[in-house]
Order: sequence, then C-alpha cells, then structure tokens
Amino acid sequence: MNGSRIDGQVRIVGAGLLGSSIGLGLRSRGVDTIVEDSSPTALDLAIDYGAGRAASAEDKPLLIVVAVPPDLTARVIAEELERFPYAIVTDVASVKTRVLEELRSTGADTSRYLGSHPLAGRERGGAISARGDLFIGRPWVIATGNGENKKMIGIIEDLILDLEALPILMSAGEHDRSVALVSHAPQVVSSLLARQLLGGSERSLNLAGQGLRDSTRIAASDPELWIQILAANNLPVVEVLEGVHRDLDSIIQTLKDTGKPGSRRAIAELLAGGNAGVSRLPGKHGQDRKFSSLVVMVDDQPGELARLLTEIGAAGINLEDLRLEHASGALFGLAEISVLPEVEQRLIEELEGRGWRIAEAYR
Repeated sequence: MNGSRIDGQVRIVGAGLLGSSIGLGLRSRGVDTIVEDSSPTALDLAIDYGAGRAASAEDKPLLIVVAVPPDLTARVIAEELERFPYAIVTDVASVKTRVLEELRSTGADTSRYLGSHPLAGRERGGAISARGDLFIGRPWVIATGNGENKKMIGIIEDLILDLEALPILMSAGEHDRSVALVSHAPQVVSSLLARQLLGGSERSLNLAGQGLRDSTRIAASDPELWIQILAANNLPVVEVLEGVHRDLDSIIQTLKDTGKPGSRRAIAELLAGGNAGVSRLPGKHGQDRKFSSLVVMVDDQPGELARLLTEIGAAGINLEDLRLEHASGALFGLAEISVLPEVEQRLIEELEGRGWRIAEAYR
C-alpha cells in the first residue's frame, strides 16, 4: 500500500465512473474514502467494488469531491458546503463557468469551493467500469479565479497527485474554451459522422477499417450526459463548430466541380491544414517527437501478439505506441507499431529475421 499526500477523509458524492475511479485510487493509498449516491443501487455497487465505505454521522471530511451529472453539480455542491462547513469542496464536471455561475446564484458560500476537471474517461459508465488507474498521466485542471487560497489549491493538488494525474492551473473560461476544442466539438463531429452509417448497407459497413473506427469511437458515448455537457458549454462549442462548418462548406463547393481551376489546390490546402493541426498534438510524455510506424501482420492465434511484443523487447527496442486493426473475415490482425525513426530499420530486420511479415513501414 502506497502512502497518501492527503491527511484526512475524502467524501465522494456520485458513485459513477469518475467518482468510483477516484475512490478506488484513493483507497489503494489507504485514504479513508466515503462514497455517497442518491441511488442506493449505485452506492451499493460502488462499495462492493471497493470504491469506499458508506457515510456515517461521525464523518468529518477534509475534502469533498462532487461527481454527479452536470445539471445537478451546482445544487449538490451547495448542499455539501452547507452540510460540512469546514470541508473544501471540488467537483469533476467537464464545464466550469456555468457551474460557478449557478452555484453563486444559490447564495452558497463559494469561498471553500474550487472546481476541477480530470481529462479522463471511458465510453462506458458506472462503478462497474471504474478503474483506480483511470487518471494516471492524464491532465487534471484546477479552475482558478474564484478567490481561492494556496491551501485549497494544495489540497486538490494532493488529490490529483495521489491519483497520479497532472495538475494544471487554468481559469474557468480558458478551461471551457479548451475543452470545447479538444473534447466537446470532437464529440459532436464524431457523432454526426457515425450517424451517416445508419444509411449504409451491411456490405458497405463490412468494408470499414480502423480509420473509421478511430473517427467514430467516441460516438458510442452516453447521449444523455452529452446533452448536459453541450448545453452547459454551448457558446464555446458553437465557435469551434462554426469553423468546422466553414471548412465543410468550402470543401463541399470544391468537390462539386473538381475540374475547376484551383480546385485541387483548395482540397490540398484543407487537407494540409489537417496535417498541420494534428502535428500540434503532444506526443508521448508531452514530447514533440515524430515516430516511424511499422504494420506487422499477426496471425489470429492465442499468444501471437504477446510473442510479437516480447520479441520487440528482446531486440532492445522501446515500443512508443501500438494500435490493432482487425479486418472482417481475415485470419490475421494488423499491429501498427510506432518506434523512434533511428531504430526503424533495425526493428524491421529483427522482426523479419524472426519470421514476422511487415505489411508497411512509414513515417
């Protein structure tokens, strides 16, 4: 059992994916973790999974984490501030400005409230999907600008560091604009693209490859939750989507007449803009490093993928990233392996020498 930076009880209100994952992570460090939920079934399930214990009348939490749906967050924060007059209260809602505005409208004492947001999650919800390692290496924003003091920030940083996440100080407004760009608008775009699949034939859908699966993965997320998120952060999301709209209009008009002078250049510039945008995303450990990729054919047999990874390690080469693709009806999978460019050729030689088939290599 590892030690904790937190010296006191932590009360978690909301026994869903985030709340239960926080509880599991804190319990693994020996923190006295209390779980509360308005649903007795959800509460019992979270406790059964080990996310914490039930509340008692003697509880005196140092920190309260509100992990309820966005449309309930402000109300629950106000209730917790009143019920526990000495505790610091944070929340993990994905929108910060609207929560603070709603909280202030209740007349609550916000001097002990400091919002936060972990940039982590899964498509599936509930305590059954919770993981104590969900936040490892993930950014966790502390939404400053509410008159908070260093002690409050320090307590929430202790929570974040205990869960092995990366604390980032950012104003509520900057946070909301940022998540509109990197999370909320992409959810809308992914869902709209996936919606087009409803009109596709089964024969068409059988041709789908990993690119489409990557683009639509988050479209499987809970619509009810996303209705609340988008409604709470509507204007920043609209700003991003208007930019997407302009680019869509541009390429639609261009594709209507690809024989028109300059049309191919216009298409190329739009696609190159995508190249430039994705190149700005931080890589492994936040580094701006470019990797080479190999696509290795892996027979659909037990232990084959494990053998591939073992042999990469035996060659003394560090695996930077891994993606798997399974073609419909094929008896093999494709493992896309990313490594540093300077070891690419050596890895190809090592794998081919061990009988592996390289389908493709690129940078």
